[in-house]
Amino acid sequence: MKHLIDPLDLSVAEIDAMLNLADDIAAHPQKYAHACDGKKLATLFYEPSTRTRLSFETAMLNMGGSVMGFHSASTSSATKGESVADTIRVVSCFADVCAMRHPKEGAPRRAAHFSKIPVINAGDGGHQHPTQTLTDLMTIRSKRGRLDHLTIGLCGDLKFGRTVHSLIKSLARYTGIQFVLISPEELRVPSYILEEALTPNGIPYEETTDLEANLPRLDILYMTRVQKERFFNEADYVRLKDSYILTAEKLKAAKPNLYVLHPLPRVNEISMDVDDDPRAAYFDQVQNGVYVRQALILTLLGVKLPC
Repeated sequence: MKHLIDPLDLSVAEIDAMLNLADDIAAHPQKYAHACDGKKLATLFYEPSTRTRLSFETAMLNMGGSVMGFHSASTSSATKGESVADTIRVVSCFADVCAMRHPKEGAPRRAAHFSKIPVINAGDGGHQHPTQTLTDLMTIRSKRGRLDHLTIGLCGDLKFGRTVHSLIKSLARYTGIQFVLISPEELRVPSYILEEALTPNGIPYEETTDLEANLPRLDILYMTRVQKERFFNEADYVRLKDSYILTAEKLKAAKPNLYVLHPLPRVNEISMDVDDDPRAAYFDQVQNGVYVRQALILTLLGVKLPC
């Protein structure tokens, strides 16, 4: 494997191996402290990001490597009209591996076509976010002890939520998964995701607008933000942005071993009174994101260390 553009670029066996490596990094961080000495990571973020960019940078720094890059299109040669293809050709002369976020779907895949170094899709528009998916899978596996035979509730903006799309495609390959898709009618999962990932494989799913009625049967609740930046109409965003607000009071109806995940940032969709509940796992996700990105960088660079 040279690039990671889509979560399906990884087989289930490769995902399991990646998560096992991430677990070992979490347990023995010093063993990996110099694994990337002399290596450079380029972070090409054409769209603002806090968690993902800093997580990639922390992952490389934790392994003795260095980082370079830009954090918005306005601080890159994109303002001069340079294409993604030319930018990655140039960056290939400077760095050993690249993480790219771009507001246009498909931009990282185009970059990979012209790149001489591994390209990691760090989120492309409303399309995919494979490293967030690895983070989510590591968190679910660590909390529930498995990735199969789970009822997964996905709630919020399921139309533009690239983390949701990637997670559905990945979890659909595990046995006994059921999805409960909770959203306003206007923000349902795109039909192509259902037709490609669920319908052909006979994966059961339900589409509903009611969070509270479905909460008691969920093993995992994945909350998402209604993304203002994806709307063309301000009035539609204002009307939909607070469709779902998870509170400590509502959480009383959930299973004692439910876990609440969120890719962050949150706005109003999870009340702060949920943060102290032991079932709140969204800040654990942030820490796990560093470990899985370390594991991914090591894998793409072909770095081998004794386990």
